[in-house]
Amino acid sequence: MSGAGESGAPAAGDADAAVAADGDSSAEAPAQRWLIALDVDGTVLGEDGSLDEQVIAEVARVSAAGHEVMLATGRSASMTLPIVDRLGIAPEFLVCANGALVLRRDPEAPVGYSRMHVETFAPRDVLTTIGAALEGASYAVEDADGVYHYTGAFPEGVLLPSSVETPFEGLLELEATRVVVLSPQHDTEEFLRIVDQMGLHQVSYNIGWTAWLDIAPEGVNKATGLEHVIAASPFAIEANLLVAGDGRNDIEMLEWADARGGIAVAMGQAPDEVKAVATEVTYPVEQQGLARALAGHFPA
Repeated sequence: MSGAGESGAPAAGDADAAVAADGDSSAEAPAQRWLIALDVDGTVLGEDGSLDEQVIAEVARVSAAGHEVMLATGRSASMTLPIVDRLGIAPEFLVCANGALVLRRDPEAPVGYSRMHVETFAPRDVLTTIGAALEGASYAVEDADGVYHYTGAFPEGVLLPSSVETPFEGLLELEATRVVVLSPQHDTEEFLRIVDQMGLHQVSYNIGWTAWLDIAPEGVNKATGLEHVIAASPFAIEANLLVAGDGRNDIEMLEWADARGGIAVAMGQAPDEVKAVATEVTYPVEQQGLARALAGHFPA
């Protein structure tokens, strides 16, 4: 994989990264349509959920130029669609629930999108394993219909009003596209150590900035979701591919883009292990890193 530079700045000596950071309009516009897959939290949105006007403008401009600008996120479908609306775009595809759910635009569907691909798993074994190791943790299971069933306490705005409070034993009986575990009494390093000792099998998992664990079906991640997008795409995609993200759940997507000869952009505030698999590093989200990268690679 290509190496990445220091936090908050493009990779040293990387001309493409410098262009992405500075928005140099001397770069040539792409001759063909590109697939551009963007993480949401920490990439499109600030850490506080804010959406910068410069990001809105660049995403809208690149989308209007005919490129497929889509979102690839750990969020549920119901929490992703409002971000699409805020951006003012109408992508053909959306990857949600860290790749377990792929949506396709459908004018006849009530929300404008229908489910093209869904991956589920039985969460009983993983929940009982985690429950024995993390006393006092909170849990949420997203089912195949996008409804969250939860037990414990979650920060305001994390779960939708339609979420259903459910005893822990009831969570064990569900079919899940995603399981979320929150354990705020642990710092990130301690949480990483505990999760590593659990020996979780038959699932894929990623740990967020805090003691937040996202669990998906085995082998499912944003990259596998994007493979379904490419298989169903009405246009050929070779090297015409750019992805951007900032979290550990973006690692597979960044590696996938690099392996396909595409551009893998890590945000400047991303952890070192995320930057290490990127082909370039842009500025942090609070410095409009995504807008700078888009302006550099797709100049007006």
